[in-house]
Parts: sequence; structure tokens; C-alpha cells
Amino acid sequence: MTESRAYGDELAVVVVTYFPGETLERFLDTLEKATTRKVQVVLADNSSTDGAPERAAEREHVRLLPTGGNLGYGTAANRGVAALGPEVGWVVVANADLEWEQGALDTLLEVAWRWPRGGAFGPLIREPDGTVYPSARLLPSLGRGVGHAVFGKVWKGNPWTRAYRQESGEPTERVAGWLSGSCQLLRREAFAAVGGFDERYFMYFEDVDLGDRLGRAGWSNVYAPSAAVMHIGGHATARAASKMLAVHHDSAYRYLADRHRGLAWKPALAAIRAGLRLRLKLATLRR
Repeated sequence: MTESRAYGDELAVVVVTYFPGETLERFLDTLEKATTRKVQVVLADNSSTDGAPERAAEREHVRLLPTGGNLGYGTAANRGVAALGPEVGWVVVANADLEWEQGALDTLLEVAWRWPRGGAFGPLIREPDGTVYPSARLLPSLGRGVGHAVFGKVWKGNPWTRAYRQESGEPTERVAGWLSGSCQLLRREAFAAVGGFDERYFMYFEDVDLGDRLGRAGWSNVYAPSAAVMHIGGHATARAASKMLAVHHDSAYRYLADRHRGLAWKPALAAIRAGLRLRLKLATLRR
């Protein structure tokens, strides 16, 4: 665990970019309307060659930070946060393929001030068609995780998926097990205290893992649906969809294996690994 330190009250946004295309310009345009505060933006870029990060960095208060390779989401985010000065105490970590609603970031900050032990704050996330994405969920226990993985695609209303996704009822401000990593406002003190994202996760489950570790350290993951963004989704991962599908399954296994150690768990983990491999094979065949 990283030693705690004092940070200031300034705000920064770390955007992880990988061939973001035109979505990055829209992200920055709408960010200007999302807060009245001065905000610095760091583009933690995973070796894009489409020129979009360089063009975006021509804007005032936007800085390009090449990571030196395609390091994955969590590692790039960590690099971006590490590049910030100690005056920055609030950090948004986000995908480039987001559009901010008017005043959304200021609303997130207002929520954060009401939750002194809040470590991460997630807005309501809308899909382009207006539906609400279930971005504040329970942690995937072994039973819920397996039930959701096995039945999630073939039985939409199964009890494991319903419990895990926490979709029932009107969205309300509440504590969640974890928040979608596509857009989070992080209290930097809390993020530093748990060591940031676990860099063993290339993509997927780095947000689940972070939410779990924040909770174990005494911080809350707070869902704040009074603030909203729209997530276009899939812009970068669509470049290597089959590879990302495999990475998703690997990350799911890592998350469960990290939390179920010892000889007694090895048979169950072996069965889970075999099930995930079968699920990946079937998913690949359907593409």
C-alpha cells in the first residue's frame, strides 16, 4: 500500500487514448461545458498513430503524455495520474469516447463533498440510444460471477446477472461495490493509498479490482446519477475485438483467482478456467 500524503484541491482529467479518432475532440468540447472550474487534461496515450492526441494537445491546458507503448488502460491511467502535481486532489480517469452533459463534472464534485470517505464517484452513463448502462454494480462473488458468466448472454433475466448488475428501480445516489472505469472521479488521496490501478490487468476488471481494494481500505465507491455522460463505446477495442474478448476472460479469471487462494480453491478455479475457455470459444464462433 502506498503511503498517504496531502493533496491540494485542484482538478485534472486523465484521458487514456488509443487511436481515439474524432471522439477525443467531442470529449474535450463537452468537457468545457461540464465544469466551471479550471481543469488540466493529460492524454495518456498508448501509441496512437492517428494524430488525434497530437491535435488535441494543441488546445490550452491539454498535455500529451506518450506511454511508450500499448500498456493497457490501468497502466496508462496510472502514468497520467503520476504526472500530476501535488496540487491536484481530484482526478477524473476516463475513456476518450465520452460526451459530458452540461455541468456534469461540477455535479460530481458536489456529490464528492457530501461523502468525505468517498474514494471514487461514478456518473450515470447513457448509451447513444438513451438507455442507462448499469455502471454501478456489486462485486462479483464466486457464485454471482459464475452465474452471470454462464447465463448472462442466454438468459437475460437470470438472478445472478440481475443481482450483479443492480439495474432494478430508478437510479439513486448510493454506495456500490465498483464503478465503471470508463468515467470515474477519484479522490487522489484514496487512489494513492491503494496504489492506483493494478497494472497486471491489461484491460477489463481493473475497475472492479480498484473498487474492491478501495472498499477494503475503508473508502466508498459512490454512484452519482445526478451527473451524466454518454458513452459511445467500443471505438478503440473494436480494432482488435477478438483479442479483447480473450483479454476480458483472462482478466475475469485473474480477479477471481486473486481472491480465492490456497489448495482448497484449486479445483473450483480449474473448473472456472475451463468454463471461461469454453465460453470464449463459443463467443468467438458466434462473431
